[in-house]
Amino acid sequence: MRKRFTGAMVAATVAAAAAVMSLNVMPLSGQAPAAGAGRAQGAGAAGAGAAQGRGQAAPAQARPAAATPRPARIAGKPNINGIYQSITTAFWNVEDHPAQATKFWELGAIGAIPAGMSIVDGGTIPYKADKLKQREANRAGWPKTDPEAKCYMPGIPRAHIMPYPFQIVQGQGDILFVYEFASSNRLVHMQKHTEAAVDSWMGWANGKWEGDTLVVENTGFNDMSWFDRAGNFHSDMLKVTERFAPQGDNLMYEATIEDPDTFTRPWKISLPLYRKLERNAQLLEFKCVEFSEELLYGDLKKKTE
Repeated sequence: MRKRFTGAMVAATVAAAAAVMSLNVMPLSGQAPAAGAGRAQGAGAAGAGAAQGRGQAAPAQARPAAATPRPARIAGKPNINGIYQSITTAFWNVEDHPAQATKFWELGAIGAIPAGMSIVDGGTIPYKADKLKQREANRAGWPKTDPEAKCYMPGIPRAHIMPYPFQIVQGQGDILFVYEFASSNRLVHMQKHTEAAVDSWMGWANGKWEGDTLVVENTGFNDMSWFDRAGNFHSDMLKVTERFAPQGDNLMYEATIEDPDTFTRPWKISLPLYRKLERNAQLLEFKCVEFSEELLYGDLKKKTE
C-alpha cells in the first residue's frame, strides 16, 4: 500500500519544486548576441565617424550575431525542447459536448461552454455502471468540486489538455516537464526506473524512447484529480501511458488510461500539442492559490450585520 501526502507535505513539496523549476525555465528563442558584440558595434560606429572626418569611406558596421540554429536531435533522439499548448475544448469535457451555459449567467456568452468533439477513441469513456453516479455528483457540484478551481495540481493527462502552456526541458538524461498552471512540474526518469514512494497529484513517470517517440509510463497517482471540468475522474489505481510523437514543430500526443477500479477496460485520448513559435516564448506565472481562497474558505468568514 502506497502512502499518501498529507496537506502539509504536499504544500512543502510543491513550494520546493517550484523554487527549483524557476531556475530551470528559460526563454527558447535564439541566443543573445555573442560577448563583445555590443562593444564591436560601438567601436564600429566610432571608427566610421573618424573615417568620415578624414574623408575616407566608412567601413560596414558590425552586425549582431545570428541566433544559434535549433538542433534537430539531441544524443541521437528528436529534439522536443520547447513550450507547447493544446488548442481544444476538451478541457471542458473530453467527450462530445454541445455548447451550453454555465451557472455564471452574469458573464453571458463569455461564461458559456463551447461545443467540442470527443478526444476519446470510440467517443465514450467506458465507466463501470456504479462509477457514473460519482461523475454525476462531480458535475452537480461544479465548480467547487473541481480540483482545477481549487488550484490543485492538474495530474496527467489533464495537464496537457488545459488551456495553459507547458515546457519540455530535454537534455541527454532525464526530461523535465514544467507547467504554467499552479507551478506544477514532473521529472520523467529516463535512466533509472523506480516505483513511486507515495501517491501524488502528478504521479511518478518513467520514460523511454521507442524510435523517435517518447513513451512515458505514469503510476503512483492519488485519487483526487480529474480529466476535465465535466467531472470525469479516476481512482488511485490509475496508470497513464503517454506517447509524444514529433510531427514537424509539434507533437502528436496519446494517453492510454488504465484503472480497473473505475473503468471496464483501458481507453485512449489523442490530440496535437502545438509548439509556441513566438519570439522570446516563455512560461509566465499562474500562481492561483490566492484566486481560490474565497471559493474554498469564503463561507467560513465571520458574518457581520
